[in-house]
Amino acid sequence: MTKAPPTLALWQRLNTKPGGQWLFARGVCRRAPYFSTIRPRIEALETGRCVVTSRKRRSVENHIGTFHAIAMCNMAELAGGLAAEATVPTTHRWIPQGMEVDYVAKAETDLTATCVVDLPTTWDDRQTLSTPVDITDASGQIVFRARIRMYVSKKPARKPAA
Repeated sequence: MTKAPPTLALWQRLNTKPGGQWLFARGVCRRAPYFSTIRPRIEALETGRCVVTSRKRRSVENHIGTFHAIAMCNMAELAGGLAAEATVPTTHRWIPQGMEVDYVAKAETDLTATCVVDLPTTWDDRQTLSTPVDITDASGQIVFRARIRMYVSKKPARKPAA
């Protein structure tokens, strides 16, 4: 049995505790401060899957009163990044390589971003991991789609201490 990635292990410890989801989300935002602009709530995190929600409020609205496109990009990157972090084995590392987005409909409510990763059968020294993200509104309608490519590579061997 392989060891869970540290982020996933932390989520598993905090998730069921009172205030644990809030604390986990704050920790993620502390590590990557730009995510704090959407005040995310992580609803689910497991190997190959992440669900993030964000409330519609003035600070994420655009000039027409809908959820701002870049705020939705932040949600997608957070969901995709956490899904990758929970999926990629500890022997490897990942970094976003590119993102394509489609704005499908006006986002006029609170939103939910769901990422479900197509798990590879093996982890090569170098490969691209697809992390598709759908963002839905309160009625379940898809308002935004993203396809994030994560470059995954084997971690280099550590050099022995001198």
